[in-house]
Amino acid sequence: MFKNVLSRLVTQTVRPHRYAPPGPVIQRLIPASGPLRSFTDRKDEAQPQFDASLLDVLVCPLSKKPLRYDAETNELINEELGIAYPILDGIPNMIPQEARLIQKDSTEMPTQ
Repeated sequence: MFKNVLSRLVTQTVRPHRYAPPGPVIQRLIPASGPLRSFTDRKDEAQPQFDASLLDVLVCPLSKKPLRYDAETNELINEELGIAYPILDGIPNMIPQEARLIQKDSTEMPTQ
């Protein structure tokens, strides 16, 4: 049994694959209207708005505290840890490694 499995594995992986040149079927699938859209084409378009109702559900993945939305920077901010999570295309990126560190306001005076 092992010999049959091994021989099938060897013969199936060694067989050359046939390459079919693009024929009329494949050419019909490619749109002829123009170039495909790339990520750089989005510069002129407005960014999708962030849905503020998500703030009721979203919390910081590190501290589990609520977040504050900053419309100027388009980020979700955890003021306790000083972390800002970016919002890309209306979707918050909650990966801690991709968050930006922000400086906390130093308005509090240290007590001695």
